[in-house]
Amino acid sequence: MPKKVKPTGDENEEESVPCKQVKEELPNTLSVLNFDSPSSFFESLISPIKVETFFKEFWEQKPLLIQRDDPSLAAYYQSLFSLSDLRSLCSQGLYYGRDVNVCRCIGGKKKVLNKDGKAQFLQLRKDFDQKRATIQFHQPQRFKDELWRIQEKLECYFGSLVGSNVYMTPAGSQGLPPHYDDVEVFILQLEGRKRWRLYSPTVPLAREYSVEPEDRIGTPTHDFLLKPGDLLYFPRGTIHQAETPSGLAHSIHLTISTYQNNSWGDYLLDSISGLVFDIAKEDVALRTGMPRRMLMVRTEAHLIRFTDMLTSLTSQVVCENVLCGVTGRKNSALERMYRVPNGNGASPLSQSGKLPRLNSIVRLQFKDHIVLTVGPDQNQSDEAQQKVVYIYHSLKNERQTHMMGKEVETEIYGLRFPLSYVDALKQIWCGSPVRVKDLKLGTDEEKENLAVSLWTECLVHVL
Repeated sequence: MPKKVKPTGDENEEESVPCKQVKEELPNTLSVLNFDSPSSFFESLISPIKVETFFKEFWEQKPLLIQRDDPSLAAYYQSLFSLSDLRSLCSQGLYYGRDVNVCRCIGGKKKVLNKDGKAQFLQLRKDFDQKRATIQFHQPQRFKDELWRIQEKLECYFGSLVGSNVYMTPAGSQGLPPHYDDVEVFILQLEGRKRWRLYSPTVPLAREYSVEPEDRIGTPTHDFLLKPGDLLYFPRGTIHQAETPSGLAHSIHLTISTYQNNSWGDYLLDSISGLVFDIAKEDVALRTGMPRRMLMVRTEAHLIRFTDMLTSLTSQVVCENVLCGVTGRKNSALERMYRVPNGNGASPLSQSGKLPRLNSIVRLQFKDHIVLTVGPDQNQSDEAQQKVVYIYHSLKNERQTHMMGKEVETEIYGLRFPLSYVDALKQIWCGSPVRVKDLKLGTDEEKENLAVSLWTECLVHVL
């Protein structure tokens, strides 16, 4: 059995736990996060660590702990979510399971204490105080504008969906058993202090969530106490557990997660079937029947033939500026955040400039919120499918559905164009102003129709 390090009520003793720590000291000059652009935001989020250093040494490799002594940053973190926010949101209608979970780790196992139906704050607070239960609040960015701002910038920066959960844990309690996740995780400590223990992955860069028994995980590789203003990052697959020490105030932390199902393997699963389908139209070798009884008895010769097929397939794949793989990219656009949050959850965007005409100059806008991809025409039968260009965007997405999965109905916002439009779309997608009549299309009518279609969806601005 591994040696277990138990917390005490002594803060100094907590901080002197003799385990390896990943720590970077911050200068006292940091005050607020920089929202000027996705890049500047991420740079300020992990400051003073340089972005290049982060991706070279930590991303998908090992944890990073940034501990800071900045009262203004700690106060900003605290403003992101509190128990008073939970009280006001309960009055708007929250439901167990969908919006909140109540749980506690007992004997290394998660015990769920949810009730049925709507969550009442007084009951949540009773479970919090008397049962020492953790309250997990799902996707708070649906309700808190500042969290929306943070995650919108991160979605643009990573080009991937970004979700979050708030964990409110009373003193002397732990909400979840040791486990690992299938996402890259950033922890922001908002209130109080929380003790974290991290362990070496049993499944590096895991593709699924899993609870790990303590007799399997060994001793912690990192053991530390997070305080308000601190930030912790760890890769998917990192085994972790966290508890609020006894004798301290309750803890509130925000977990921000990204890169779920965003690996090369996921991309190949999405795109390879379409590539094979298209190449098989021209390559008779791919249409040749397999050797008799191959699915029952596979020989070395079969393996060699299969390897040759893969080599041939690879050599025929032509890299284009417009990537294939419609399903994953469409699903990303379906759930992405729209650009500007407001109080009622509706997108405030409207068409920019006058209706474009042939002599108008247009320029792409909101590129970080748009997906341009090529794929089979889903309006045709399998036998007659031809490639078309799809444009999906998140500019009209509803706030309440963000990261809520299949529990809610979502509408697809976007456009479909013939493949002959791809060169004209590439002209626009470069981001430079372009005159409509200079678009690479056969007729003036096609050029104007393309510009009007994009303008109607708020995707281009008329200069």
